[in-house]
Amino acid sequence: MDLLNALVALSNFVLIPAIAYGSQLALGALGVTLIYGILRFSNFAHGDTMAFGTMVTILVTWLFQSWGIGLGPLPTALLAIPFGIAGTAVLVLLTDRVVYRFYRAQKAKPIIFVMVSIGVMFIYNGLTRFVLGADDQIFADGERFIISAGDFKRATGLAEGLGLKTTQAITVVVAVVVVAVLFWFLNRTRTGKSMRAYSDNEDLALLSGINPERVVMVTWIIVAALAVVAGTLYGLDKSFKPFTYFQILLPIFASAIVGGLGSPLGAIAGGFIIAFSEVGITYAWKKVLAYMLPESLEPSGLVQLLSTDYKFAVSFVILIIVLLFRPTGLFKGKSV
Repeated sequence: MDLLNALVALSNFVLIPAIAYGSQLALGALGVTLIYGILRFSNFAHGDTMAFGTMVTILVTWLFQSWGIGLGPLPTALLAIPFGIAGTAVLVLLTDRVVYRFYRAQKAKPIIFVMVSIGVMFIYNGLTRFVLGADDQIFADGERFIISAGDFKRATGLAEGLGLKTTQAITVVVAVVVVAVLFWFLNRTRTGKSMRAYSDNEDLALLSGINPERVVMVTWIIVAALAVVAGTLYGLDKSFKPFTYFQILLPIFASAIVGGLGSPLGAIAGGFIIAFSEVGITYAWKKVLAYMLPESLEPSGLVQLLSTDYKFAVSFVILIIVLLFRPTGLFKGKSV
């Protein structure tokens, strides 16, 4: 029985949160790795692109709620995501035409694009704060839990309860669907194959008749979709605050680099590695160990390696280690 309680506690506080968080990071990292692999620069504005797209989704969600439109037990934001994607796609395509296109024509070095993306990041962040403010925004509605800890305890008779939030389940399901559609698009459609060819060898792709402007446009639209879905799922699971999306840029980049920049599969694997590392290292293991160890060996302290306030430090350390010893990442993407 103690072993079951330990397993339930581990699932409740580590496994389920890490899987949901890893799904969100994986979607964010896919956007970063597509930009790096196809447009060949690190987009530091990606976190605030997520924030902007989530802001549009929130505004449409509030509008639907005022009209009485909803999805019953599911969050209304799921209906608003397509509008968030459309708004974000317009923003990033406009930014590309006004800003990035000039530097592409000049054959600017990647570091120039990085510096430009930092400027774009500040503009996006200021725009989001101006429209929605800098405070937390809670926009989740519908049923909060699929399984509550109390109901689980009563049904099983265990001392530990297992809670599964609706947003956590939605995050995993939506992430699986989005990743499946993306891989199908990249591997099965003519446009997807053109994007892969352009990423592998730009000059050869141009000689083959591939339209570079079309590749760039489709890439930005896909990145906008990934950013909005990832940002909205993160906001539903936790809450929306513009500065938070600037902060999660670090674990997103760490996920992409750990997996291998330019490798979509690596971005997914990296997202879960970073998520489980952050959650596992900042979790207080006292309760789980108390169930698993004899009473004489039960820990007196929290058995917590780092406070949750320092969870982003875990991503930073992993990022540094990978950059020092394996800059191409686990799936041998492009070196950083």
